[in-house]
Amino acid sequence: MLKLHIGNKNYSSWSMRPWVLMTQAGIPFDEVVLRFDSFDPDSQFKRSAEALSPSGTVPVLVDGALVVWDSLAIAEYLAERFPESALWPQERSERALARSATAAMHSGFGALRSHFPMNIEALLPEVGVRVLREQPDVVADLQRLQALWERLLARHEGLLLFDRFSIADAFFAPVVMRLHTYAVPVSPRVAAYMQQVRALPGVQAWIAAALDEHDFRPFEEPYRQAPDPG
Repeated sequence: MLKLHIGNKNYSSWSMRPWVLMTQAGIPFDEVVLRFDSFDPDSQFKRSAEALSPSGTVPVLVDGALVVWDSLAIAEYLAERFPESALWPQERSERALARSATAAMHSGFGALRSHFPMNIEALLPEVGVRVLREQPDVVADLQRLQALWERLLARHEGLLLFDRFSIADAFFAPVVMRLHTYAVPVSPRVAAYMQQVRALPGVQAWIAAALDEHDFRPFEEPYRQAPDPG
């Protein structure tokens, strides 16, 4: 049985990608949660993560004696390990586009990710308004993201980027959650795509588990105070 080591579902966007990918594709795995206590070198999280892989981060996929880290490397490994799941589009040119879009998400949109950290439990529309007003780099990232999605969606008849669910949709799922949390205004076609991604059973399962955590981590919460324990 594969083992997928992940962080808190409410916050860990990197963990969400392979978890949703495997869940949506019906690939069986055991989940191991490394709870975020802090990211300091002597934290329990860091000690546990560094015992798994050289990166000292999550997600980490363990397949017997093999350890695969980094969400994109995990996705590529799963595509080869389970070819019947067709995690990439079947046509070569479409695979190239899907890989390009996935790589763009994996390495880009830094301003958007920095100022809109994933926080599934929260709804922060007022923060979204302020960030878009004060951070032109975030606005530029959002424009590039929407343009990318619009181009891909215009090529296909379905509501997902490549008609059927693929690695690309799994990689964009966390940013869909971000745009929802901060109530970021988007075009009608992008809004329909976001709704479709959020409706995927794998994404719904992740959201439900994130809402059940009730594990407020102050260092992941730049916009909120810890709830009153009383």
